[in-house]
Amino acid sequence: MDVKFLVAGDRAVSVEFGKEICLEVNTKVRMLEEKLKESPIEGVVEVVPTYCSLIVHYRPEVVRYDGLVEALKDRLEHMQAVAVWKKIVKEVPVLYGGETGPDLEYCAQLEQISVEELIRKHSEHIYYVYMLGFAPGHPYMARFEEPYSFKRRESPRVKIPARSVVVQQNLSDLIPFEQPCGWNIIGSTPLDICNYEKEDPFLLNAGDWVKHIPVTKEEYDRIRRDVENGTYQVKSYELKENA
Repeated sequence: MDVKFLVAGDRAVSVEFGKEICLEVNTKVRMLEEKLKESPIEGVVEVVPTYCSLIVHYRPEVVRYDGLVEALKDRLEHMQAVAVWKKIVKEVPVLYGGETGPDLEYCAQLEQISVEELIRKHSEHIYYVYMLGFAPGHPYMARFEEPYSFKRRESPRVKIPARSVVVQQNLSDLIPFEQPCGWNIIGSTPLDICNYEKEDPFLLNAGDWVKHIPVTKEEYDRIRRDVENGTYQVKSYELKENA
């Protein structure tokens, strides 16, 4: 396996599996992450998966860099070659268009398709969560069918609302907090992307799969009330390979 070990400051090492953003490379990242959970290395305090690498944070007073790299090489040699991972799909309701999706019609025009067709492309396929980044709980997700042709906006917005659903090409993100963004906003979800009042604050994690569910304004408002009251349960299920 062609793997590079890169110094990432004085307390982290990046285990890089390649440069290509694809499911095959990301699966290797997840395999090492799972191996380290199964067989931890003393002194490692946290691991952070990215598109193509796993960042391993460690305590240098417990394990030195060279020793850590050797231990990581051992874990790599004994990773289980898992060909198929469980696909745990989480349903994310989305209110498309209107005030919360100001770019929906513009994106449809760019694609030269109807608004309904653009929504179909976004909601019909499941998305894979490659990683979390930019902001706490911010998922970078991709679908592998029917990508859009448009990319980011030419002029980023300084501030967009929390819970916005933003897209470009085959990618779709959920915005956890009010923040800058250069992507196209096509809707909003009533779910909290990050909530520090919960034991597990993140709605999604790397390796999850997501199905966007179109909802009406009335359904959106009802779900939002349930979320705020702490009574809403995110729907999830395992997708079988022949499904």
